Amino acid sequence: MQKNLFIAFEGIDGSGKSTQVKLLAEKLSSQGHKVYTTFEPTGSAIGKLIRDIFAHKEKADHRTIAALFVADRLDHILHEQDGLLKKLEEGYTVITDRYYFSSYAYHGTHMSMDWVIAANALSAQLLRPDLTIYIDIDPGTSMERISKGRASTELYETLDNLKQVRAKYMEAFEKLKDQERIFIADGRQAPEQVSEAVLAAVNGLTVAID
Repeated sequence: MQKNLFIAFEGIDGSGKSTQVKLLAEKLSSQGHKVYTTFEPTGSAIGKLIRDIFAHKEKADHRTIAALFVADRLDHILHEQDGLLKKLEEGYTVITDRYYFSSYAYHGTHMSMDWVIAANALSAQLLRPDLTIYIDIDPGTSMERISKGRASTELYETLDNLKQVRAKYMEAFEKLKDQERIFIADGRQAPEQVSEAVLAAVNGLTVAID
């Protein structure tokens, strides 16, 4: 039996990932798919700790944050009731915002990229996305959106850091190009235009898998 699709969205903050998750879910649902959307970090105790760190309520170095992301992700994959593997088994197409590329990009700016990739190896073995969709946008525009939309920015969100994060995404894509199916969407377009390109990529993926 062909497994259902697992699709992950990536991109520097302010690129519009959440909007595109919502739009893709709506369009796939209209095509008759059962769709489950989820976001990282999760609502687990580990996910709450990650959010507290980003809100400056707790302190941790980047290696610890990367490890926490991996722990939260493993629970996300394997959770008995809401786990990603369970949802796929139940016939859902699963769409998530941020998967293991997020750790590559954010924390690879502070430590060896090879260490970060190795830390994510188990997640990749358990569940690798059928398609990773990267919403590409200029870091300056991204920073403008963040500044308008949030009272405070997360610890990595300076313009220089956003430029580094985008570069790390590209480095991750290059390192894993033979292992991952990646679609880079031009996030500078209107959201509906980006959504149409994303849907075409997903529909093309279904044909490729068949």
